[in-house]
Amino acid sequence: MAFIPSYIKLLESGELKTRAESAYEKMRKCTVCPKECGVDRTNYEYGFCLSGHLPIVSSYTPHFGEEPVLSGTSGAGNIFFGNCNLRCIYCQNYQISQNWEAEKFNETSYEKLAEIMLELQERGCHNIGLVSPTHFAGSILKSIYIAAQKGLRLPIIYNSNGYDSVETLKLYEGVVDIYLPDFKYGSSEYGKLYSNAKDYFEIACKAIKEMHRQVGSELVFEGNTVARGLIIRHLVLPNDLSETERVFKFISEELDNEVHISLMSQYYPAHKAIKEPLLSRTLRPIEYYKAIELMEKYGLKNGWIQELESYNYYRPDFEYDRKNPFGN
Repeated sequence: MAFIPSYIKLLESGELKTRAESAYEKMRKCTVCPKECGVDRTNYEYGFCLSGHLPIVSSYTPHFGEEPVLSGTSGAGNIFFGNCNLRCIYCQNYQISQNWEAEKFNETSYEKLAEIMLELQERGCHNIGLVSPTHFAGSILKSIYIAAQKGLRLPIIYNSNGYDSVETLKLYEGVVDIYLPDFKYGSSEYGKLYSNAKDYFEIACKAIKEMHRQVGSELVFEGNTVARGLIIRHLVLPNDLSETERVFKFISEELDNEVHISLMSQYYPAHKAIKEPLLSRTLRPIEYYKAIELMEKYGLKNGWIQELESYNYYRPDFEYDRKNPFGN
């Protein structure tokens, strides 16, 4: 039997429309993300993310660089949203996450975003990947509702930085089938220093627990690709600035040992990191092997481990992608 995305039931019951309306209302005195800026984004007042109510779509494409169970043979249907609710000084997507003056020209109507989802489905993608959706979580549900009415039937991936509001995530329960959060730091001290999020660890713990509550640890497959479940990404940083042990300890003790981990070695000093002494180099082999040993220590046996040399080929260039959509 073919997998039916969770949001179809909500569409049929009328609940999806209600959720979309509730999410939109959160932007009137914005509490969409944990920053809780309190501005009226529906009236183009700007908070930390410097975004109005319309989603900013920087790029979209069938993407083959995700975990194999997400990219499959036809690609994940990734939609990259501009701006961000963090300020990571090493952000590999800084061209779209921290380029606010340019990105405002990529504002997209709700109807157009829905059309993009349907286009990616038509191109044969296995899923719809919402990349950096957190600050537009009040907007995206409206587009999902429109797209579902017009025939969208792909699982939706919520691919976030982990700095999410639990109350907003609850509006996505039964809408998102695959959660793909980052778990960046085991220390809010480093979250403040390098991402301008003084409470990153505490917030991420609560958010990821909520994601786990919604979809659990088991990965549900449709053919060779995942259709439902939770995959936690952890990017290892130089000098243990990611505090990997505390991250894995939390996952093991507060979630369970069956959670799938995507351990990432692709760090390189992008954006402002080249000027930061502790972040101005790639990983040393011993640092990455220590992270692998910590996975074993905490019994986290499910998931994927990137090759150490991945930083050599993972270098996103969104300016090139805009000029060459779909590799043309």
